[in-house]
Amino acid sequence: MFPIVRRKEMAGGEIILNEIAAPNIARVAQPGQFVILMAGEKGERIPMTISDIDPAKGTITIIYHVVGRSTAAFKRLQMGEGYSSLAGPLGRPTEAEGVGLAVCVGGGTGLAVLYPIAKKLKSQGSRVISIIGARTAELVILREEMAAVSDELLICTDDGSLGKKALVTEPLKEILDKERPDLVVAIGPVMMMKLASEITLPQRIKTVVSLNPIMIDGTGMCGSCRVEVGGETKLACVDGPEFDGHLVNYDLLTQRLQSFREEEHEAMMLHEKEEMARCPMKKEMEMEQG
Repeated sequence: MFPIVRRKEMAGGEIILNEIAAPNIARVAQPGQFVILMAGEKGERIPMTISDIDPAKGTITIIYHVVGRSTAAFKRLQMGEGYSSLAGPLGRPTEAEGVGLAVCVGGGTGLAVLYPIAKKLKSQGSRVISIIGARTAELVILREEMAAVSDELLICTDDGSLGKKALVTEPLKEILDKERPDLVVAIGPVMMMKLASEITLPQRIKTVVSLNPIMIDGTGMCGSCRVEVGGETKLACVDGPEFDGHLVNYDLLTQRLQSFREEEHEAMMLHEKEEMARCPMKKEMEMEQG
């Protein structure tokens, strides 16, 4: 078992942080890499990018949005409990050497992936401008952490409840009008990464995105995480998860991400029924409130 040594709920319980004891992984993991976890022996294998690494404590941190049956099962795990399986580190680490100015753009839970990359860039002497955002203020996670590793932090929300009422790509355009970064890292919803890459393309600014396609084994054997990059088929688990943002076929990626939406919905409905059966008191309370 891989025990949870720190647990934090954010955004009203929609987003969960788990710091997990995994000394062998913490000793060698690098920013940009991921792990595959299982809540129980019969659970689904879920890939999660490592959000932080502490080799001294022997821990890694993951942050996830509760969106389906498996992440709902993850959410039930409390301090002292743990994951039955944790494999990693997997994937290629971030290449961040020799970067003068880096602009790090993150949306939603993509901030969990962006943070260790920004941290690495800052530690290597880069000037880091970070643009972070989400739908509402409550969903803008890791604000203090991102501020600590950024020379400048810009915040955007869709509803204007925090920072500027704008998409994160708008400040990116403004920065590019004034100066030319050596690197742009964009991580978040597919459409945001696509738009950021389109903005940087005319100036040929190196742009890196981190892809999170459907994945099963994480070692390149199943091929389920295939993506099209530069007209070639790549496997996100072994060739990525980071790729040249100007070469990714985002439309095909979006299409593949929709493949199992109906099954995911059915699984979540079944999970909710099972939860209600386990908690009859909760069911009675909800009926009274309804």
